[in-house]
Amino acid sequence: MALEMAANRPTRAAPRAGLAGQAAGGKMRDGRMRKLVFLAGMGMLMAAPWAHAQLGLGLVPMRVEVHMTPGQEYSGSLKLSSESDAKVRVRAEVLDFNIDDKTTPQFERDLPQEAAISCKKWLSLNPMEIEIGKGGFLNVRYTLRLPADITEGSYNCAAGFTTLPAAGQVNPGIGMRMAVRIVAAIYIVVGSPPVRGTLKEFKFEAIPPSKDSKEAGWQAVVVLENQGKMYFRPTGKLEVVNDKNQVVETEEFAPLPVLRERSQRFIFPLKTHLDPGHYKLRAHVDIGTGEIQEGVADVTVEPPAQTPPANPAPTGQHAEH
Repeated sequence: MALEMAANRPTRAAPRAGLAGQAAGGKMRDGRMRKLVFLAGMGMLMAAPWAHAQLGLGLVPMRVEVHMTPGQEYSGSLKLSSESDAKVRVRAEVLDFNIDDKTTPQFERDLPQEAAISCKKWLSLNPMEIEIGKGGFLNVRYTLRLPADITEGSYNCAAGFTTLPAAGQVNPGIGMRMAVRIVAAIYIVVGSPPVRGTLKEFKFEAIPPSKDSKEAGWQAVVVLENQGKMYFRPTGKLEVVNDKNQVVETEEFAPLPVLRERSQRFIFPLKTHLDPGHYKLRAHVDIGTGEIQEGVADVTVEPPAQTPPANPAPTGQHAEH
């Protein structure tokens, strides 16, 4: 596969609307700063078989962004609700998170590579162990306490809530149980770090045949590089253009964050069958600066390699194995 990427060409776009909203129960200890909070959805579910009850959790909000100053303290609340048909116990925990190269959010108790930008060490939750009745809810208080020497930039961590077996459901003879986890992603912005990012790479990647299809497929991959200390969430589209300059497929960028000072892959599984030949990948993306970055890459889909037939053994002889 050949690849050649044209230079980005920024063009002006209408400025994006600013952040808006306020978390329920939020309280800013330093009155000098205005609090801004994003509300949206990000969660993770993990499950294993359990015979007793259907489990489910709800959480509002599931994404929080707070602008703070060094040394400041901020408190807010998360509404945790149960969708279970029985009383449920829940354990709260503070987590690191990042987005892997398959664009899957990874929430872990400790991700050493995220230590420099994690807000986990400044986050506390109360209560840490919770019991919610059937169809009930509880407000969980979270508090962020920033150190006085924190530098300008964005920081991220998460508040996770995982179900535990109720006391009457614990059975040492059963080795598997259901556990549901729901997560709120938390972003802290200190100062006014500029958003700095660029289109870095375009390419096709082959997808092996699935059980339902004998034919291999393709996915387009666009890599965005965050060169600054402020995370961003791009919007835009990717077009696949054939050698007749016809757009054969258009896909939207997924609403994923690109965390500070890293490169992030965006994957676009293609629905269109691509015959061998020359194509272009053309991207239009806004990383939140109000400018549209444009990038074009020339790619080639090569014919599948032909497997030569095995030489038959001469008549009257047996092939060695």
